[in-house]
Amino acid sequence: MAGTNGSTLDAFVYQNFIKVQMDNGTITKLAVVILITLCSVYVNCVMLYALNSKHVFKESSRYILFAHMLLNDSVHLFLTTLMFVLAMAFLKLAKAICSLLIFLATATFRNAPFNLAVMSLERFVAIRFPLRHAEIATQKRTCIAIGFVWFFGSVNILSDIIIAAVMDPNYYYVQMFCSRDQIFMKPWQLDVFNGCNTFFFVSVTLIIVFTYISIVITARSVSSNKDSAKKAQRTVLLHLIQLGLCTASFLYGTIERALYTITASNTTLFLHLQYLSFLVILILSRCLSPLIYGLRDDAIRPLFKNNVYPCSRRFHPTVHVQ
Repeated sequence: MAGTNGSTLDAFVYQNFIKVQMDNGTITKLAVVILITLCSVYVNCVMLYALNSKHVFKESSRYILFAHMLLNDSVHLFLTTLMFVLAMAFLKLAKAICSLLIFLATATFRNAPFNLAVMSLERFVAIRFPLRHAEIATQKRTCIAIGFVWFFGSVNILSDIIIAAVMDPNYYYVQMFCSRDQIFMKPWQLDVFNGCNTFFFVSVTLIIVFTYISIVITARSVSSNKDSAKKAQRTVLLHLIQLGLCTASFLYGTIERALYTITASNTTLFLHLQYLSFLVILILSRCLSPLIYGLRDDAIRPLFKNNVYPCSRRFHPTVHVQ
């Protein structure tokens, strides 16, 4: 009976606490995050549909990688928002279900920089070896590269989940707040996780910087293909900017701790700044992919407009893939 009364009291306290928080703007915060996520996922889905509508996009390694980026960002946005809603509502999940969510969220988070690196290498091959580009960047090799992206993006968190499943006898039954830190069974796992993140991001940065410098050198030395080289140069520069946003996401925990240190005496200010940093760093940064890569592409833009505005579907643009 004591346990029952304690559980009832805890539920009562949580419900009243949530009610107070809701009255102070939590509903608005949740609505903003959910609305931005739904709009971004909708735009990504429309762009994926546009890419799927033309067979030429399915054969081009450049657009296959772009489609993978859109799908990856959509899944990551959805899971990030879902876990945010669960945290705001103080809802617990079974550890096994939470592990699945964390696995997908972590894998899609790490896939983003790896995908940028592969996209940069594809542009590097297109500019440095234009005559062999179709031979090197085939559809099969692109799919294999995406497979490696998922392998490197998921191997670390998957091993942590397997360790948790083996060491925790109540793994399939215990209820928990869905947080990545709850998966770690040993302190060294967090060090390995952060070390892998650092190594991966440094490696991707070196790859993108290398491809950017190589394309700049090519653009200056080859006069016959300067336009394509300059376009590739701008694309790889955008990859570098996007990587910077990914790095900001990687440093989100550090930024959050710094905000807490600065605003330790003002809890309300910290909560507002925490929400703002979450919205900008983790949500809005993932909404930029279709704007940065899709709408600036002459082949995708008319198809995207044609699918966004159904009344204009009588127009069938001719696709030219470079």
